[in-house]
Parts: sequence; structure tokens; C-alpha cells
Amino acid sequence: MADTCTHINQIANPEPESWGCVDCLAMAREDWVHLRLCEVCGHVGCCDQSPMRHATAHAHGTDHPLIRSYEPGEDWFYCYPDDLLFELEGAPPGPSHP
Repeated sequence: MADTCTHINQIANPEPESWGCVDCLAMAREDWVHLRLCEVCGHVGCCDQSPMRHATAHAHGTDHPLIRSYEPGEDWFYCYPDDLLFELEGAPPGPSHP
């Protein structure tokens, strides 16, 4: 595990493209546990505790390295290549789904 994120320059603070997991909603599913927001493009995917693990699948399929929690009250980031969970002091508040 890295001590610092080497992909931090890719944080774009995008607008979420959906209120829920884009891929689950396309399959008429809403059985996700938690949601994650791709910090490169705004894709909303379900977490690894969810049955379909769409956030990780998106990261691996696109090489987008960073996600942010899309849960109310959570303000952390995760970098897949660096295997690092972190918070950013001074970052704008993260969006959260309704």
C-alpha cells in the first residue's frame, strides 16, 4: 500500500451521472449496499459489498483510478492502483445520493 496517492491530479470533482448505480439500474436492480463515484468521469457504481461490484469493475475497465464515497456523511477517496483510502483536507464536500 502506498503512503500517498500518485493519481490525485486526476480528481475532477465531476457531477454524478445518476442517483444510483448506473449499471444496476440498467438491469432493473436496486440491491446495492453502498455507492461510489468515479472521480474522473462521474460514473456511479455499487461497492464491493454489493452483489455486482460495479464501481471496481468500472475502475478496472476504464483505468479510472479514483473513487469517492457517494454516501451521506462520508467524505473519503480511494485510489485503486495505490490501494489507498484517504481524505483530502480542503476538498469540496462530496456529493451524495438522495
